[in-house]
This record gives sequence, structure tokens and C-alpha cells, in this order.
Amino acid sequence: MKKKCVLAYSGGLDTSVILGWLIEQGYEVIAVYVDLGQPCEDREATLAKARTCGASKAMIVDVREELCRDFAFPVMQWQARYEGTYLLGTSIARPLISKVCVEIAHAEGATVYAHGATGKGNDQCRFQLAAEALDPTIKVLAPWRIPEFRARFPGRKELIEFCEEKNIPVKASKGKPYSSDENCLHTSYEAGLLEELTTDGFGLVDFGMTVSPQAAPDTPETVRLDFESGVPVRVNGRALKSHDMVLALNEIGGRHGIGRTDIVENRLVGMKSRGVYEAPGMTLLYEAHRLVEQMTLDRDLVHLRDRLSPEVAEMVYYGFWYVAKMDALMAFIRETQKPVTGTVELNLYKGNMLVKSRESSQSLYDAAIASMEGGGSSYDQTDAEGFLRILGLPSRVQGHVRPRG
Repeated sequence: MKKKCVLAYSGGLDTSVILGWLIEQGYEVIAVYVDLGQPCEDREATLAKARTCGASKAMIVDVREELCRDFAFPVMQWQARYEGTYLLGTSIARPLISKVCVEIAHAEGATVYAHGATGKGNDQCRFQLAAEALDPTIKVLAPWRIPEFRARFPGRKELIEFCEEKNIPVKASKGKPYSSDENCLHTSYEAGLLEELTTDGFGLVDFGMTVSPQAAPDTPETVRLDFESGVPVRVNGRALKSHDMVLALNEIGGRHGIGRTDIVENRLVGMKSRGVYEAPGMTLLYEAHRLVEQMTLDRDLVHLRDRLSPEVAEMVYYGFWYVAKMDALMAFIRETQKPVTGTVELNLYKGNMLVKSRESSQSLYDAAIASMEGGGSSYDQTDAEGFLRILGLPSRVQGHVRPRG
């Protein structure tokens, strides 16, 4: 009996070749296309192609709502940015792909999970760490890490020739001078000409989600966002589900050039890589969420969250999603977000997000206390005398013993 294998299948050249190669190796292959909101892809044509390639079954699993609600939004609540910049759009999706493929493997009696990630990148780590955490017995098969596979397919030419030999339909074009990966959260661009740091990434890339700030409208547009317990629930007064929320903000932010970045980042495997990203909707959500938190969370809690946030970003980037540490951190963020309810208006103008107004029933901001002209009954400026005497005691003692002057 043939071994059953679940393949995370995109329909592209690499995974189509891997599907055919797995069949050569004696596997019965179940091709799984995980729908993350990849734009401009014909889902039914992708399934038909998988069957043409020899898959015993080909299926689509729509996880767009789950991706936004259960993965992207909690990471946004952490204000997690890898190395201070990257909003983790690809990283967030990978553990969900593995979750879907492992579930299908269990349902179909498969013992092997295959993917098309290379042995140089981060995705191999994310796929495997997630899959083995969910099922320690599953075998993860990464053909690009197998020397015999790489020897047989050293370049694009050999991949295309294999497809022609097996009658696998491919678009054998030279393609763009870079590669891209997309879902509803963002699009990433890397490799090719982008590997040269002297290349102007913003000039080279044909962006799909955003216009350039220079080409954006000359008149600002106001967008209103409502949050309830840290979750975005309305855009311009319209109640939307999580995925629809991201799509609406992608469109709004995209037409104003919001959310483009160009980063040289440190991969988990040790090398530096250069990536150009666009994430208009999530960039808007991060900023609006931060502004609601400024009103509703106290200083010590926000500062603690901010110290932990880089740790969360690292874990997501590396692929440590299904681990006890992440479970605990997600429980923490759920508790912190309970009072994060409010409304923010932003003026969008040529790549900028300018605060127009903010309000919250949970706001801790009290104008009467904050005012320089008064103080109210809660704050007596005279009290600062004793407060500063106590606060400065260690410095005064040290100043006597070890004068700095």
C-alpha cells in the first residue's frame, strides 16, 4: 500500500514539481490549497491542476476569517513587529497552514506532511515546528532539503522540463526580477534583483496592494475605526467580520500609500535577507489600536506589554506558535485588552496616518487633572515636594559619597 502524503499546495511551479516527484517516490498525494486570501488566483484551476499532476485528492480549505481573527489580530494586540518594523504577515500564516494540513492528514490517514519551503529560509522552520507540535508523530518532508532532489532540479530550467515531461501545465515565463508571497494581510517581495542592496526596492517592485505615496490623492481621507476589547469591529460605522475588516482597510489604506516597508532582516537560520513589504490594512489597525490603548491602559501595563512585545514578534517570526510560552502570553494579552474599547479617526495622506480624534468610555485621560492651569482634587502640586525628596534620596546619598563635580 502506498504511503499517504498531504502536500501544502500553492499551484506554483515548485509545488507542482514536488507533487509529481512525490508520486514518483511512491506516495499517494493529497494536495491541499489553504485559502489565506491570496488575490488574483483561480482556486478551481489550482485544484484542477493538482489533479492533472496526479493528486489522488485536491481540496481547498478557506481559513481567511480564522487567519485574521485568531492569528493576526492577537499579534496586532501585542503591537508585535519583528526587529521593530515587520508586521509578520507571512510568519502569522504558516502555523495555520500546518494546522490545516495536519488535520487533513489525520482525517485521511496520512503520515507524511510535505511542503515546498527551501532549506535556507524561515518558512521551513515555521511549517515544521508547528506540525510537530500539533502531531509529534507526523513526518515532515521538505524536498528542497534532500540532496538528490536539489541535484535533479538545480534551477528553473529543470523544473520546467520536468513539468513538460509529465504534462504538468506551467506558465514558463521569465517572470519578474523578484519573487513574491501574498495573502490578505500583506504581500512580500524578495530575491532576484532585490538581493542587491543598491536596488531601489520601491522603484523596482510592482506593488499590488498600494499606490505610491507620491501618486496618492492630494486630499486627505478620514477613516473611523471602532474597537471593542482590543478587537476592531467597525470601519466608518460599518460592522464587519475580521477578514472583511482587513479587506476594507487594505482598499482604504492602499489608495493612500499606507504600509510600505523595505527591511534588511535577520532570518532564524542566521543569514540576513532583504524584504520589501506592503500591508496597508494591518498598518492602519496597528496604529489605531495603539491610539486606543494610549487612552485606556495604565502606564505600567503598557510598558510591560512593550517589553514583552519583541519576544512575541520573535516567536511568531521563528515559528514557535504552538508552545506553552505562547499560550501563556496570549492569555496575558486577552486580559490586557478587556478595557481597550474606543474610537479613533485618522486622516490618511500620502503614506501618513494623522490622528484626527479619539474617544473612549474606558478612557483614563482626565483633562482636569492633566491641565497645567488647574489640577483638580486628585492632584496637589505641593505633594511633588515630598515625592521628589524620596525619589531623589539614592542620588543624593551617592552624590555625597562619590561626587560627580
